[in-house]
Amino acid sequence: MANFLRNNISFLNLSMFPSGISMRKGRTFSTTLLILFLLLNVIPSFSQEPRVSASVDTTSILIGDQLIYKITVETNPDNLVVFPEGESFNPMEVVESLTADTNRVENRFRLIKEYSLTQFDSGSYVIPRQQVLINETAFFTDSLRIEVVDVVVDTTKQKMYAIKPAMEVPSGFSIPAWVWWFLGIILLGAVLYFLLNRRKKIREARKQLPPYERALFELQQLDQSHLLENRQTKEYYSKLTEAVRRYIEDEVHLRAMESTTSELIHDLELKMERGELNLSRQTIDELKIILQRADLAKFANSRPDIITAIGDRSKIEHVINDTKAAIPEPTEEELLKDEEYRRVRLKRKNQRKIALAVGVGLLIISLGATAIITTQGFSGLRNIVFGNPSKELLQGEWISSDYGDPAVNITTPRVLKRGEIDLPQEARAMLVGSETFIDGDLAENLYVVLSTVRFQEGVKFDLDAAVEGVYANLEQKGAKNMIVKDEEFTTLEGAKGIKVFGTLELENPKSKKMENKEYLILNFAEKGGFQQITVIFEAEDEYAEEIAGRIINSVEFENINN
Repeated sequence: MANFLRNNISFLNLSMFPSGISMRKGRTFSTTLLILFLLLNVIPSFSQEPRVSASVDTTSILIGDQLIYKITVETNPDNLVVFPEGESFNPMEVVESLTADTNRVENRFRLIKEYSLTQFDSGSYVIPRQQVLINETAFFTDSLRIEVVDVVVDTTKQKMYAIKPAMEVPSGFSIPAWVWWFLGIILLGAVLYFLLNRRKKIREARKQLPPYERALFELQQLDQSHLLENRQTKEYYSKLTEAVRRYIEDEVHLRAMESTTSELIHDLELKMERGELNLSRQTIDELKIILQRADLAKFANSRPDIITAIGDRSKIEHVINDTKAAIPEPTEEELLKDEEYRRVRLKRKNQRKIALAVGVGLLIISLGATAIITTQGFSGLRNIVFGNPSKELLQGEWISSDYGDPAVNITTPRVLKRGEIDLPQEARAMLVGSETFIDGDLAENLYVVLSTVRFQEGVKFDLDAAVEGVYANLEQKGAKNMIVKDEEFTTLEGAKGIKVFGTLELENPKSKKMENKEYLILNFAEKGGFQQITVIFEAEDEYAEEIAGRIINSVEFENINN
């Protein structure tokens, strides 16, 4: 209907209507026709349904080979498209799900999503219909049949070899059992240290009390101990005399804890005679009697009755109070000396704690480093401590893009930047154009160069001769002691080329030292041009080697069969 109206609208004019219609009505009708005409041109763009299709690059593969499954969606730009993921491709296995490519076709978008699929058992398999959601509406592709065939081996031509002995396959990284034992011992030691340290802190808290308050506190603890109720007279008198002896040692500055009863009483009497202690004779005598009774209880199994023991406890408290009152006030010089002594003691204590913490830390670091070296070698320890740029590149987000003309698709850890290469004048005369893209430089762990040239019509290009020129080019860059190998190389899409690879020594432009390098160079002659992909990396860098292999294996040409 819309086409009919478009084809016939030119025949409409105002003469078709009666003359009685006013110009005002004529303008209104003309406006209506114009709106109708615009709507007819807009309607087709909104009436187009999305189109979904699926295809494979081949319907027959060998066991373990990969095929490319492609889903193409044509839809409006404002539609949300969700492609299938996960196990929807069973019985085929998904090796890699590539990023969707977007192209504009007139006023619509064409989305192309590719999957790399494989199967490790021979047979005939069907890739089921795949569901594509467009604005929450489900669209389905057609199912496709794939043949997976065995690799046929002609035993009449294939040489037979003796069975090789079994080899031990190195297992993946695992933590040795001794590490868990070590961690268990460390944990047990930490718990014991916590408990002992807590007990030590309680003791230190008691010691931090002034001597007089500590002595009264110990007497209160003795009252709550129930030693007398349990007839533990020996323990009772030991704690009683220990409290008074410690107080005298701290306040009067006598060796009371190590002295006998007679020696302690004698030292107190000397202090009284010199006027250093204003203690009464009665207090000295009471202290002497209690200490002698305590000696009998501790060493002669004497058992004073409870009333006597309680009385002795009260007398000891009086002795402590009288001694405190008898001690002269310390001079300002003595106070300063005590403060300096406490400061030095606290400083030494803190130093011991720091030294202990540093020692424990160094021990743990040493054991950890030993465990890493044992399991991963010195390179593993170096990567953990200093980091590894190649490892970060390998584990980072990779970028797949097209470069040059004809377009070379390659996946790299970083985007290649446009660069320049020097070409002889006679070579330039044969070219239509050339492009070069570079990442890194020869001083880094990884150096990638992609070059494409297109020849004029009629120019004959010899790929083998170009490969020979690779060696001269490497020597021109300063390569020495080269080991060169070459072999045929075929991409997944079937583009054939020559891979040149090996090792060389190259001078680092920054350090001016010779470094061992490995190189991989792909050479192609596709679509009337020459394409070369060069990857140079450090010989001892396992991560750089894996990066180089991944880059080389990703090389592909767009529409190679066209």
